[in-house]
Amino acid sequence: MLTGLAPESLWLAGLIGVLLDAWLGEPKRWHPLVGFGFIANGVEAWLNSPDIRDKPFTAMVRGTWAWALMLLVPVLITWALTFLPGWGGILWQALALYAALGARSLREHVMPIARALQDGDLTRARELTARIVSRDTEDASASDIARAAVESTLENGNDAIFGALFWFAIAGAPGVVLFRLANTLDAMWGYRTEQFLYFGRPAARIDDLLNWIPARLTAASYAIFGDVARAIDCWRTQASAWSSPNAGPVMAAGAGSLGVQLGGPARYHGEWETRPPLGCGTEPSAQHIKAAWRLISRSMWMWLVVSGALALFAASQADAATVGVL
Repeated sequence: MLTGLAPESLWLAGLIGVLLDAWLGEPKRWHPLVGFGFIANGVEAWLNSPDIRDKPFTAMVRGTWAWALMLLVPVLITWALTFLPGWGGILWQALALYAALGARSLREHVMPIARALQDGDLTRARELTARIVSRDTEDASASDIARAAVESTLENGNDAIFGALFWFAIAGAPGVVLFRLANTLDAMWGYRTEQFLYFGRPAARIDDLLNWIPARLTAASYAIFGDVARAIDCWRTQASAWSSPNAGPVMAAGAGSLGVQLGGPARYHGEWETRPPLGCGTEPSAQHIKAAWRLISRSMWMWLVVSGALALFAASQADAATVGVL
């Protein structure tokens, strides 16, 4: 068994992991991803030498090697520890999910932006938003700030929460570690710059693959807790125009569900970028940031309830099969 646990025990481990994230949030010190990122920088400097950056095949092969080197050891160690007996295995898997989740962190980053906008403190709202997005915020309007925060909230709902929950349900601790580390390498290497254009392409494509199903389940979850018809219509008509194959469905469905206009022009590093429109309805405001978080919170608990029901069903089927054999 890849997860090392029965379905009902794996669900219990998942519930504990979610509760740990809600209680503790991200570790303030000794976060495992910090050390992983430090090593990833060293591996990239070693394999992504300037002389291969104009050699696409060589750069992509080295990028694939680098990706495998970074993930092979931690995933194998995680897999081996899943077979700890009794509560040891359950707690280990719960800790793995806790380390991969970012629900509380996401809330702690976006809700203060909503409060600053409600208080009319645009300077503070710009400062807070600059911490979570790469676009320029120095002279952004209140609606620009709200748009950036809502977009980041919806997209990170998939990246920081639902992708991790999906792969945990599929493959337990090894699955969630694979997903989180692959997502981290995409965030570090998946840029279309001279340095990473080819070397980082394998990391970006693998992350797209791992996120394909979770992103669409996330989009469907967003639709359920808002305007279903509008969310599906925006997803169907707008998602394909977005540059990311996974962020498109998530953000289009979320914007449609909320009845808010997202996308459009944004400035990055002093240059304006024209982005496709997402959603429909009113201009974004502080209330939409709060509503986006509610979509995520309700969807997360729905996933836990559904996965719990499926785990109990799987356990009952296994028991019935055992009785049948006897």
